[in-house]
Amino acid sequence: MLQDPPSSAIAHYENFPVASLLCPPALRAPIAAIYHFARSADDLADEGQDSAAQRLRDLSLYRAQLELAAQPGPQRFDARWAPQFAALARAIAQHALPLPLLHALLDAFVQDVEKTRDAQGYATEAELLDYCSRSANPVGRLLLHLYGVHDPQALTRSDAICSALQLINFWQDPSVDIPRGRYYFTLQAQREAGVDADELRALRPSAATARMLQGCCQRARATMLQGAPLVHQVPGRAGWELRLVVQGGLRILDKIEALQFDTLRTRPVLRVWDYGLMLWRALWM
Repeated sequence: MLQDPPSSAIAHYENFPVASLLCPPALRAPIAAIYHFARSADDLADEGQDSAAQRLRDLSLYRAQLELAAQPGPQRFDARWAPQFAALARAIAQHALPLPLLHALLDAFVQDVEKTRDAQGYATEAELLDYCSRSANPVGRLLLHLYGVHDPQALTRSDAICSALQLINFWQDPSVDIPRGRYYFTLQAQREAGVDADELRALRPSAATARMLQGCCQRARATMLQGAPLVHQVPGRAGWELRLVVQGGLRILDKIEALQFDTLRTRPVLRVWDYGLMLWRALWM
């Protein structure tokens, strides 16, 4: 599902800041339009008591609205989603947003519904990262498109940051995700650490689950650091916002380590004093 920078403690978790004060004013409207598009789709996939079949039907209708928003001229949108699609249509027209990236986000939400319906997880890290390529990476690429950054190296680094943020949220939130039928610890990681699947689903921490979490967090940190040089390629205030996003993810990893990798019972969050440390670290990136 749509995830936050791990620094957030709000009810909805997002993987990108929404039109913050550091964002260029001219881009706040299209960034907000992208956010509301993704937020509403995520709610269709995740909120309420609808059956999986109903969620998939709604997501299919939602995709049709996206296709309508890409057509020129005024359009009549479904009343349930008219405001967000009217805003998105303006953003698409004014900024030529790449439609495949928006469709990829919907593909991820559909995949989430199907995985939850079937009580399935992911077999390998490669399979999980493939999911991140649709659930998280399109957001970074959409933002880079708005910032006018198209360099292939920048896109690769953006993918690394977004995938790392998604993974960090997974390792931050098993106490929330597992009871809701979301299984992001891969079978590969469980096998390598010697984790008992039944104990994991019962949220019973052990030395094995701690080993697994430690390995997962180490890989997420390495992925984030691979993408971190992007902060020097994004212009102006947006680059400084990205520094704080990167530092927020890294700080959550610090907190998971301080918990001795026991997030099956506790969800680490950032406190007021953490932001000062993040800002200091951002200055030295």
